[in-house]
Amino acid sequence: MSLPMKCLVDTNVPKTANLATQPDPQSDVPDSCVVACIEAIRHVIDKRSLIIDAGDEIFDEYRRQLSMRGQPGVGDRFMKWVHDNRWSLHASQRVSITRNNDSYEEFPVHEGLDQFDKSDRKFVAASNAHPDKPPILQATDTKWWGWKDALAEVGIDVDFICRSYVISKQTEMADT
Repeated sequence: MSLPMKCLVDTNVPKTANLATQPDPQSDVPDSCVVACIEAIRHVIDKRSLIIDAGDEIFDEYRRQLSMRGQPGVGDRFMKWVHDNRWSLHASQRVSITRNNDSYEEFPVHEGLDQFDKSDRKFVAASNAHPDKPPILQATDTKWWGWKDALAEVGIDVDFICRSYVISKQTEMADT
């Protein structure tokens, strides 16, 4: 997978990267997915390609789910990097989004997105608010697979780092 020069990073990407040092016995995420997430995180850090919101809603979600100490995992290192660098990113990498009850004014209006997960709307709103509509990196959250087409119709791409895993989970869910 070719990684973008500008992107938003859903929280499950660094969380999945953390599985390398903090294995979860209940997780069925393959090692190849964990490695792909580690590579994506390293790319974002090395290229300083992260897009976040100016009001720190994305940062606050990262902080709730990752360690600010920057260890033991790569995802935690990402959290520390975001903390240490978010104010030194280029101004175009911090976009304003406006909360509107449980959504955002910048969240696109599309019938296929009516049931979109409320907690993930900040990522879509930030992408939509940015003039380049950068893609959103997604690891293992299968719900996003169902919204990818509607998001594409409004000009927002989702890059599934663990595409084969997500597709296999979708197939499992369809078979049950």
